[in-house]
Amino acid sequence: MGYPRDLQGLAKHIGQPQFPLELRRYLWALQNPGIDQPPRLHANNCPAFDGKISVYHSGVARYFAPSDICGAGGMHIERVRSTPSWRNDYERCDTVFVTVDEDECGMRGLEVARVLLFFSFDFDNTAHACALVHWFKEVTDPPHSATGMWMVKPQFSGEQATIQVISIDSIFCGAHLLPIYGRDALPEDFRFPDSLDAFRAYFVNHFVDHHAYEILQQ
Repeated sequence: MGYPRDLQGLAKHIGQPQFPLELRRYLWALQNPGIDQPPRLHANNCPAFDGKISVYHSGVARYFAPSDICGAGGMHIERVRSTPSWRNDYERCDTVFVTVDEDECGMRGLEVARVLLFFSFDFDNTAHACALVHWFKEVTDPPHSATGMWMVKPQFSGEQATIQVISIDSIFCGAHLLPIYGRDALPEDFRFPDSLDAFRAYFVNHFVDHHAYEILQQ
């Protein structure tokens, strides 16, 4: 409730002016399977969209975790959130692992992204459940020698965040990031909800639970 249902109105409401173009690029990819998308695909070359959009504040990830003895058949369930008001206090936009190459294991087949919006819409008589994400890119390959953790940083083109519309089917599970601190102390009034916006780079924490360790150590 309270969200505009049209594409342009919703983009203005969430403060993401690139959202309409990214949605139309997503539709182009749907209509051109197996073809690499041109890096500067213009909106005029993409399908038009004038349908209604529904917004959701969370999604459920179901994935195979064989070491979880409590899961049915090794399956694990977790909720990923993207909401402007978590516990009536602060914005919460979780980070996730996105599958980009099913033939690769661990981080070599995954990318990290932050979910800015969960939404759904109908196009060509088919329902689509998607997410608008802000990508993080790897800083080093292989992982950091002292910690064994991969390092990532928010991806930008100039001063503009690199965002994309993806299918929620490509989201593997939630990801936990640890800030890479500098030498200076944090301000006394620093609030943890600002952590994903305040640092230049992050460790991908595979020690947060045994699921993350199992996934990233493959």
